[in-house]
Amino acid sequence: MNLSNRRESSNIEDRRGRSGGGMPLGGINLGGMLGGGSKGRLGCGTIILVLAFLFLISGGDLGKMFQMISGMDGRVATEQTDGNYQGDETEEALALFTSQILASTEDVWTEQFRKMGRTYKAPTLVMYTGSIQTGCGNGSASMGPFYCSADQKVYIDLSFFRDMKQTLGADGDFAYAYVIAHEVGHHVQNLLGDLGKAHQQMARLSSADANQISVQIELQADFYAGFWGHHEQRLFHSMQSGDLEEALVTAQKIGDDYLQKKAQGYTNSKTYTHGTSAQRERWFRRGWTSGDLSQGDTFSVPYSKL
Repeated sequence: MNLSNRRESSNIEDRRGRSGGGMPLGGINLGGMLGGGSKGRLGCGTIILVLAFLFLISGGDLGKMFQMISGMDGRVATEQTDGNYQGDETEEALALFTSQILASTEDVWTEQFRKMGRTYKAPTLVMYTGSIQTGCGNGSASMGPFYCSADQKVYIDLSFFRDMKQTLGADGDFAYAYVIAHEVGHHVQNLLGDLGKAHQQMARLSSADANQISVQIELQADFYAGFWGHHEQRLFHSMQSGDLEEALVTAQKIGDDYLQKKAQGYTNSKTYTHGTSAQRERWFRRGWTSGDLSQGDTFSVPYSKL
């Protein structure tokens, strides 16, 4: 992507370098690339997916994996209160990029909400290190980026981009942009009321049925990420050769089936919470190709047809 001379978002809260305590695998209301998406306690499918990702990151070392679950993976920095945290050159470049992509989502969604006769209230994006206290409970870098509807903030530890490259083989600026746009997509769902309705429905269902609603939530966020990319290109012409392929490779590498198969050698479709690789790629591509919000209603599509 070419983001030269692009503005940065003012809705950034930089809390890197501040420790926030460990995070239990329950009692958190999140929507994210890898974990969450349901209201209340995490479902079995979500926990399996998170554990699969942690297993990959830890290189199969169970001791290290359980340390990561406890928020003790060595990435939690000491408390800093003077706001003078400075990452290395790579991290600072990612922080700038993240701010510019968030600004782009603000431009795209402000325009789209105006067309609907509504006002877009942009989320705050919080950059943190290791673990953090959120409106939804304690969050952890081990979960990947996530959105908390309670405080309307997106949370990201920038080391996730390193893990994407080293562990999943998903890399590139548009791949990273896809991650951010997906989380902002959850915010859009929240503003439009779809996220709250889905969470209420999930609370009344069995775990298996609730997981299906979670998949619909996540695939719509993938659609919104593709939709954002379509209009980012229309407005700013920032896309470069290979950018779309970076996002599609990422979608393939974060599918439930891919992560489960790589981590444990088999898959269990009843525990899927985010969608298969093929589904995630398909819904992202639909948003990218159409640029039409009316084509992103995953909740009206029979689950077997997603």
